[in-house]
Amino acid sequence: MKRQHTALITGANAGIGLALSAKLLGQGYRVIGTSRSGYIDALSHPQFYCLPLDVRDPSSIEACKQALARMATSIDLLINNAGVADDVFQTVPDRPSFENTFSTNVTGLVFFTEAVIGLVPPGGQIINISTDMSLLTEIAVNGPAYRMSKGAVNIYTKMLAQRLADKQVTVTAVHPGWVRTKLGGDQAPMLPEASAAGILDIIFAQKNSGEFRNVATGKHFVL
Repeated sequence: MKRQHTALITGANAGIGLALSAKLLGQGYRVIGTSRSGYIDALSHPQFYCLPLDVRDPSSIEACKQALARMATSIDLLINNAGVADDVFQTVPDRPSFENTFSTNVTGLVFFTEAVIGLVPPGGQIINISTDMSLLTEIAVNGPAYRMSKGAVNIYTKMLAQRLADKQVTVTAVHPGWVRTKLGGDQAPMLPEASAAGILDIIFAQKNSGEFRNVATGKHFVL
């Protein structure tokens, strides 16, 4: 009997995370989603579970880690989707948004990943949601904290890919497109479902670790 795969998706309560959860459930995955509240009312499925997690809070990360250890022997797919873009329309950094953005997008992502990485088996995958706004070729003046934080995510992706090469764990940074979410805004051209479908294609086709992949264009390159 084929073993059921388990996916863990942070920030699964809305937008891309919610759409990814639904699509992976449709592919037969057992999906564990996280939200700060610990509730995701928008999705009901016998193989969908929700855990509370605030990646900015070390005690919340530890509690989530302990709960995961009780629920799953392995996490075949970790999608670090939780993130903020507090200053995306600003051109001058301000300390509150800068600190919250880095605490969520960088510190939170890194230390949550480090907390659960032992559950990712050989052949597993880690997807870090990034943005093409973080690429040096695409730098503009808006969103200083957001762009810099996702640049740090790209660096961590490459470092983690090197660390986990012997374990054959694939680590990928993904630009999900400009998506119509709370983060992306109402003017974004792509719906969460279309973005999630593109990310799924990457998950199922991906062979090379340490890459940056763009859902909107299909382009990819080694970080």
